Amino acid sequence: MLKKALFVVGGLGLLGTLFFGRDCASYIGTSIGWARQSISDSVPIKFQIARAREMCDKLDKPIEQNMHLIAKEEVGAERLAKEIERAEAKAQKEEADIKQLTDDLSDGQAFYVYAGRKFTQKQVKTDLTRRFERFTTGRNTLDSLRETYQARLRGLQAARDKLVAMQAAQRQLEVDIENLAAQQKMVEVAQATSELNIDDSELGQLRQLVGDVKARLAVAEKLANASQNYRGDIEVTAPDSDDIVKNVKDYFELDRPQVEELASQPIELD
Repeated sequence: MLKKALFVVGGLGLLGTLFFGRDCASYIGTSIGWARQSISDSVPIKFQIARAREMCDKLDKPIEQNMHLIAKEEVGAERLAKEIERAEAKAQKEEADIKQLTDDLSDGQAFYVYAGRKFTQKQVKTDLTRRFERFTTGRNTLDSLRETYQARLRGLQAARDKLVAMQAAQRQLEVDIENLAAQQKMVEVAQATSELNIDDSELGQLRQLVGDVKARLAVAEKLANASQNYRGDIEVTAPDSDDIVKNVKDYFELDRPQVEELASQPIELD
């Protein structure tokens, strides 16, 4: 099976070299990158946000581990500080003793008495030699402890700063993730609104029906008004009287005797 897979891979590589030549590696790398990007783009945003939230929550564990390491280093630094304090006190006492023995030997006496015991000059010099060697060695050790202590303090401070930065970054990422979640919900609402297809066919039918009724009522109203107008004009003045005398008199503004005289005259007809 392994040989078959190697053979397939080798064959694909050979074909790629034949088709693309020296650019085969570039084509393959670009294709892989494009495929990865396509896969990443196909992952739902909601899933990516949930994944980011989970990864952010998992930062609690390394933060707690760093806090534990810092606390442990703080204890170690405190112990080293106490050790340095004891070494300094011891060095101060040894320095005082060495200086006293040196002063005593400067007198050139044959014997010296310390704590009720008598020592020769040679014994004091021998003791002074051992003390001085031990003092110088202890001083070198003390200087090394001080350097170590300062280095640990610097490392401790750097770790504290890193922890604070890590905690601040986690809080900011939490805020960013929640903002992304809120933005994603807004996008979902906008998409749902744009894709919402309301069936307003019945509403359109109702509007058409109301319009038709309005049109029919308008036509009926016009017909009713027209039928009333076609019945004839309203008589504003009374019709003329059948009395010819009265009519003539009214026309010529004559009194009655003149009318009668005119009426009694013969009329020649053509």
